[in-house]
Amino acid sequence: MLAAGRPEAVERAMAELLRTEPANMEARYALAIAQRHLRKWPLALDTLGRILAQRSNFGRAYQEAGYNHIALRRFREAQTAFERATAADSSLINSWKCLAKLYGDSCDATRAAAASEQVAFLDSLPSELLAVMSYLSEHRLADAERLCKRFLQDNKTHVEGMRLLAEIAVRNQAFDRAEFLLESCVAFEPMHRAARMQYVNVLLRMQKFVKAHEQARRLWRDHPDDTDAVRALYAAACAGVGDNAEAARSYRLLMERHPNNPFYPISLGHIRKAAGDIDDAVALYRRAHRVKNDHGDAFWSLANTKSYVFTDDEVAHMQTVEADANTGDADRIQVRFALGNAYEQRRQYETAFRCYSRGNELKRPQVFHDPQQLQVRIDSQIQVCDAALFASRAGVGFDAPDPIFVVGLPRAGSTLLEQILSSHSLVDGTMELHNILDLAKRLRGPDRTGELPRYPRILADLEPGYFRRFGEQYVNDTRAYRDQAPFFIDKMPNNFLHVGLIGLILPNAKVIDARRHPMACCFGGFKQLFGEGQGFSYGLTEIGNYYRQYAKLMDHWDEVLPGFVLRVRHEDVVDDLEGQVRRLLDFCGLPFEPACLDYHRTERSIRTPSAEQVRRPIYRSSLDQWRRFEPWLGPLKEALGPEILSAYEVDG
Repeated sequence: MLAAGRPEAVERAMAELLRTEPANMEARYALAIAQRHLRKWPLALDTLGRILAQRSNFGRAYQEAGYNHIALRRFREAQTAFERATAADSSLINSWKCLAKLYGDSCDATRAAAASEQVAFLDSLPSELLAVMSYLSEHRLADAERLCKRFLQDNKTHVEGMRLLAEIAVRNQAFDRAEFLLESCVAFEPMHRAARMQYVNVLLRMQKFVKAHEQARRLWRDHPDDTDAVRALYAAACAGVGDNAEAARSYRLLMERHPNNPFYPISLGHIRKAAGDIDDAVALYRRAHRVKNDHGDAFWSLANTKSYVFTDDEVAHMQTVEADANTGDADRIQVRFALGNAYEQRRQYETAFRCYSRGNELKRPQVFHDPQQLQVRIDSQIQVCDAALFASRAGVGFDAPDPIFVVGLPRAGSTLLEQILSSHSLVDGTMELHNILDLAKRLRGPDRTGELPRYPRILADLEPGYFRRFGEQYVNDTRAYRDQAPFFIDKMPNNFLHVGLIGLILPNAKVIDARRHPMACCFGGFKQLFGEGQGFSYGLTEIGNYYRQYAKLMDHWDEVLPGFVLRVRHEDVVDDLEGQVRRLLDFCGLPFEPACLDYHRTERSIRTPSAEQVRRPIYRSSLDQWRRFEPWLGPLKEALGPEILSAYEVDG
C-alpha cells in the first residue's frame, strides 16, 4: 500500500492491528512510516518514541526518526538519530548517506569523509551480507549464521563474509572459531586493515596478549596513517603484555587528540589502578563521566576501586541515568552495580542488594552458563581422572618446577596469595593466564550434540610423549609474561577444572586452592561485575551450585592426587599471616623471606578487582560483610546446601 501511494490506508490498517496487538513493533513501525508520508511528523516521532522505549537497539526506528527531524528542519536532532541508527545497525546505508550530508553541511570534513567511506563500503557488499548485518543488529544470530554460511558456500574466501561469520562466532562465545576465521582472513588479504583489527580484538578478548601484541605491531607498521584507531588497539595490546609505560603513552596521546572520548581515560585509569596509583585512576574515571555523563563504565570503575566513596550528587546522578529510557543496557548494568556499592557504603543494605540484583538480572541473559554442562564437565573429570589413570601415566610430563597455580573461585582471596608469593625474590607474578584453558579446549575439540566431550576421555588414549610436549609448550609460551625469577604464578581461577591435566603435563608444579567462607565468596562474586567470563556469578542459585561443583571436584583431586594441592583458607591468612605464609612457602619449596609478610609494599601491576585491597596490610573488616545481606541470601544458602556450609565451619 505504501508503494502504491496509499499511506492513509496503511495508517488505518496498522491502527486497527495495534488495537488487538499493541506489542507488535513492526506494525507500529509501519504506522510511523505512514505518518511520515502523511506529513504528520510530530505524531510519527511520538510513535517511534514508543517503539524505542521497548527496543532501544531498533536501528530502523532511529533512521525513520532522522527522516522526520529533517522534514522538521531539526538537523542536529536528525544527526543524533542517524548516529544512533548506524550504531545499532551499521548496514543502514541511507543513514550513512544522510550523515555524510549533515557532516558536510556542518563543515565536519573528517566525519563526512568517514561516512562517505562507509557508504562506498556498503555499496560494494553483496545484498546477502547486508542482510546478515541487519540480522546481527537485531541479534537474530541463527538467521545471520544460516545466511552467511550459505553465502560462503559459493564464496569460500570472501573476506567480508568470513569477518561477519567471525562476528557471529564471537556473539555465540565461540572465540576459537572466530580466531580461526580471522586468521584465515589476514592470510588471504594481509593488508586488510579491518580484518586484522577485528583479529586483534578477538585475541584481546581471549587474553592471548602476546599474539595480539604481535598483530597490533604489524597493524602499526602496515597502516601508519590510520594512527588513532590502530594506536588504540596497540595500546590495549601493550597493556595486555605488561608494557604499561607504552600503553599509557599511547592513551595520553589519544586523550590529547580526542578530549571528548570517554573510553581512553577509562583505559588509562585501569593501567594506573593496576600500578597502584588509585588517586590518578580515580581522576581519570571522573574525567570520563564528565565527558559523557551517562557513561556507566566510569561509575562502575570508580566503585571497582573498592575504596572510592560516591558523593550524594553522584548517587543522585546515577539514579537518573538508571531511570532514563535512553540509557543503553551496558551502561545501565554498570550503573546498577555502582549504585549497589554506593548504598552498601551508606549501610543501606536492602537498597544495595536490590541494586546488585537488578544489575545481575539485566546481565544474566547476556552471558552463557549451563549448569547441566558444568555437571557433565565435573562428572567427566571425576570418572576419567581416577587414581588408576595417574598411576598409569606416572612420569610422562615435563618435569620443570616453574609454575605455581593458584586456583579457586573469584573473590576467594587468590589475589592476596598471589601478592604474597610474588613478593618473594624467586617468584614472578604474572596474571590469569589462559594457556591451560586453551589446551583443554584443543583437547576437547568441537562440541557435538548428544555426545560426551572428548576431553578428558582423551587423556587415557594419548601417546605418552604428548604430555611432556604439552608441559614444555606451556612453560615456553608463558615466558613472555615472566621476568627472570625461576618460579612464576598462574592465577587463572578456572584452572581448578584441570588440576588433573596439570598433574599429568607438569608433575612438579604446585597448585594452591584459595578458599573463603562459601557465603562470603559467592556473595562477593554476585556483587562483582566481571569484564569477561564468570557467567555463573550473575545469580545466587547459579553461583551457589557452581561452588558445590567446585568443592566436589577439589575433594576428588585431594583423593587421587594426594599432596599435589595445598588448600589455604582466607580466614586463616587473616588470623595468622606469618604462619600461613610459612606454610605456603614450605609447600612451594621456597625459603622464608620477610618481604612476603610486607606484601602490600611490593610494587607490581595487579589487574584483578582486589588490586587496591592487597596494597594494604591485612585486615578483617571484609570477612563477614555478607552477613549484612543475610536476610536476602536464602536462594544462595539453599543452593549451597547445609553440608557445604557445615563442612567449611568444621574445617576451620
